[in-house]
Amino acid sequence: MRELAPQDLKLDIDQFSREEAVRAAHYLAYVVGQAHGRQMDEAVRAAWRDEVTRGWDGEAPSWLWSSVVELAGRHEVGYLQHCRRYAERRAA
Repeated sequence: MRELAPQDLKLDIDQFSREEAVRAAHYLAYVVGQAHGRQMDEAVRAAWRDEVTRGWDGEAPSWLWSSVVELAGRHEVGYLQHCRRYAERRAA
């Protein structure tokens, strides 16, 4: 077991193949959907699920895409903050 290093946390989408990027986007959409769904009661959640999956044409709803992009951005901010703290500890 070792301490997490900054490179362990980096989400480098530029290095993903198309298949890996799609898989990552699906996972992030799942995370956002789960978090969003937990804030609803069962009836609202069922209606929301029907709306999201109705007539699936391969395009994600714009609000879902925006949420996934925001989540990836927050991850990047967290990674950069971790790098800064790591560098400060090493310099001390």
